[in-house]
Amino acid sequence: MAKVRHLSVRAVVALLGLVGTSGIGVAATVAGASQVVYPAATPLSATFQGAYVAGTQAPPGTDFGTARAFDPSSMQASYDLGPVYTAGYEGQGETIAIVDSFGYPEVASNLETFSKGYGLPLMCGMPQVTCAPGMPTFQVLTFGNRQVKAPTSSANSNPYGPGQEQSSGWVGEVALDTQWAHTIAPEANILLVVVPTAETLGVQGFPNMMNAEQYVVDHHLANVVTQSFGASEASFSSVQSLLNLRHAYISGTEQGITFMAASGDGGTANPAKPPVGKGGSLIPYPTVGWPASDPLVTAVGGTNLCTNPATGSGLDNTTGTSPCNVTPAQHDVAWTGSGGGFSQVFGKPAYQDSLPAGSTPISNMRGVPDVSWDASCSTFVWVYIDSPSAGVPGGYYGICGTSAASPQFAAMVALADQEAGQNLGLVNDSLYQLASGPNYGKLFNDVTVGNNQTISSVPGYSASTGWDPVTGLGTPIAANLVPALAQMGPHDTP
Repeated sequence: MAKVRHLSVRAVVALLGLVGTSGIGVAATVAGASQVVYPAATPLSATFQGAYVAGTQAPPGTDFGTARAFDPSSMQASYDLGPVYTAGYEGQGETIAIVDSFGYPEVASNLETFSKGYGLPLMCGMPQVTCAPGMPTFQVLTFGNRQVKAPTSSANSNPYGPGQEQSSGWVGEVALDTQWAHTIAPEANILLVVVPTAETLGVQGFPNMMNAEQYVVDHHLANVVTQSFGASEASFSSVQSLLNLRHAYISGTEQGITFMAASGDGGTANPAKPPVGKGGSLIPYPTVGWPASDPLVTAVGGTNLCTNPATGSGLDNTTGTSPCNVTPAQHDVAWTGSGGGFSQVFGKPAYQDSLPAGSTPISNMRGVPDVSWDASCSTFVWVYIDSPSAGVPGGYYGICGTSAASPQFAAMVALADQEAGQNLGLVNDSLYQLASGPNYGKLFNDVTVGNNQTISSVPGYSASTGWDPVTGLGTPIAANLVPALAQMGPHDTP
């Protein structure tokens, strides 16, 4: 068990919701807990890309039209994971919990096909696999009953009937999370935690998810948790309604569990409230999403990955029309959709007091994100999906979004946990300490090109030297960052 440090006075004030600097609806009081309105917990991965390859044969990482597609081997090489694997750290004995809505019946089978296609280890829990000692496991922990029907048509309109939620929107999310966490930590166990709804009348989505995470914490089921869902801080009915949901992070961090969250795919522009089947009004000022903004969570932003998509080596700034085509060539260029900015709820945690030289300043509020990973729709990843239950035909789909970034960074932390021989807990302390030291350039790819303005009426931020509110501290050089995190040891409350 790692030592617990007390919250600073600054952090306590922010956590109590006493920071009055935002347009968040703090004036919306409620008569009882049952009337608290929570925003929809929506999956953050972007829609499927135009790239699609029917059948079970895995496509290689390559250029696909004007975009670049990465497969497991080219992604592993891009972020220099080879030396970590060679040293014997592939996640053995570690467990990554992935929290999503709905799930889908074919998830284990799809993970098996993806693993066979790319030569990844098979897992006990895959339908055609015989379990053996030492084999990593894949399990699904389901809360409640599935509250949707199988689709009756392929139309984009709701095929599930009046009042039914479209769970097919989560199929790509679930497949992406499971397959790419397995890619980065091939021997780690995966626990898919499935809740039965994303949102019902504005009250069920987030409470269900956080209660499920509390169950994982209370029963010590995982050492790393990744979350690819979120909602703008300003979409909550009150600051207190947001703070009421943090219980799993508080108790889990005290137990040494690491929480990761995708920073979002809308840059600085977010909807106020997008209920199922209806549009949401745009928040007219820059906002960040929760849970990524939580100081007990590591927020993972997104980049364009500019290595060779077939090999993961070298820098490519000449192929096609790409954000990577800049001079001088870059390892990563900021993705426009990368959620980032400054919290309107949480004060700046102590770990953000020290930043690399040249960083964008962080004044008094939590900066988002902390780190980043490939997430761009111009440099997407392949995901295998074959789901008759959701009406998704079998094949490999190109998917993008910070939903791809969070499970991969979480899996990398699982490798560091294995090397450390213990849970590292809140790794933000270590990330910022290491980045502020003399070896920053050996631990992170500094992202200095690009911005996250997606809508002209909502200002965005630009990438900069060191930390910035688009890509955080940058992307990992895993061969150096994994052992450095392991040596830093565990941390808890900021």
